[in-house]
Amino acid sequence: MHIDQFLLALVAIFVAAKLFGEIAERLGQPAVLGEIIGGILIGVSGLKLVDPKDVTIHLLSELGVILLLFLIGLETDLSKLLAVGGPAAAVAVVGVTLPFAGGYLFGNWLGLETMVSVFMGAALTATSVGITARVLSDLGHLQDRESQVVLGAAVVDDIIGIILLSLLGSLAGGAELSVMGVSRIVLIAFGFVIVAILVGSKLAPALIRAIERINMAKGLFFAAVVFAFVLAYLADVVGSAVIIGAFAAGLVLARTEKAKEIEHQVHDVATFFIPIFFVVTGAAIDIRTLNPFNPDTRQFLLIGLALTAIGVVGKIAAGYAAWGPGLKRLIIGVGMVPRGEVGLIFAQIGLASGLLSAGLFSAVTVMVILTTIATLPMLRMLLDKKTPDAHPEYSDYVMDAPDDD
Repeated sequence: MHIDQFLLALVAIFVAAKLFGEIAERLGQPAVLGEIIGGILIGVSGLKLVDPKDVTIHLLSELGVILLLFLIGLETDLSKLLAVGGPAAAVAVVGVTLPFAGGYLFGNWLGLETMVSVFMGAALTATSVGITARVLSDLGHLQDRESQVVLGAAVVDDIIGIILLSLLGSLAGGAELSVMGVSRIVLIAFGFVIVAILVGSKLAPALIRAIERINMAKGLFFAAVVFAFVLAYLADVVGSAVIIGAFAAGLVLARTEKAKEIEHQVHDVATFFIPIFFVVTGAAIDIRTLNPFNPDTRQFLLIGLALTAIGVVGKIAAGYAAWGPGLKRLIIGVGMVPRGEVGLIFAQIGLASGLLSAGLFSAVTVMVILTTIATLPMLRMLLDKKTPDAHPEYSDYVMDAPDDD
């Protein structure tokens, strides 16, 4: 790609991200939906200004994913996760198991290859904690017991989703689907996070103190980003996924006294790169594969609708796995419905590896979009509008940046 083409692609990406992201937010939807739609308009289905298969564009997209998972790690409070305890863990496990099984069995019923069915099931598993938190906060119910269970469960199944993502990424790269192979990948993923937290928790505070003594301009920001990149690199070296390393870096720094300041400083840069991933994801969607009037493509639209139904039913059913007096389990289940960034990353890996066709990739993306859109009206029907909560710690890039202290 020549420099003029690259610059034109970047201009198209950022204009589409900002314009359609703003429109989506004004319509009460997450910015990510607008960015995907903007990507569709400038990608293979529209103006063809962005080639999602271009190496440079792909690398920028990957950088956006790394920063996104780093932010998610920074916003993950393990103490709050432990506080909601068993009910959240039960909801998370059931909320992963049921949609995964449903997607996998549906793929088998369609006659798809085993790995394709596995990818379809995996894309249904993760709940977007940022989108859920934004909706609950806007409705003024973020501090409700049901909301705490939802947020705790969403964090757990995001962690499970990231581990699963690492596993499937390795399998897509040619690893054998065997008990030993799967166990090795899972142990590496869990082991890396555990070691990174234990070792990083000792090193990170010392690193931050050293940066403060040096009094370097933007030193905390650069140290945090370099730390994230180093752990992402090490994760890749040991055979895990770069997003595991980035997520672990966020978890480590979230435990330091400068966590909020780091989150605030990284947020502005992340909002520059993260939309690239979502716009490029939209740019890869070929809406011609979803044409309901074409008998050859109608099936992919129907697959997307079926996956949406499986995902919604599976997550709502998971809400009833929670226990405790007075808990409104339907609210918990509905709060677990929206998919988001992790589901899109699953789809991108499947597309890049050749396991998902353009039609199946579009079908999975339809599922992500519909489950996200459906959550807001369902929660509005179940919850009374109260004064919005001020709770920035759960904000991810689709939310506003944390306020300065």
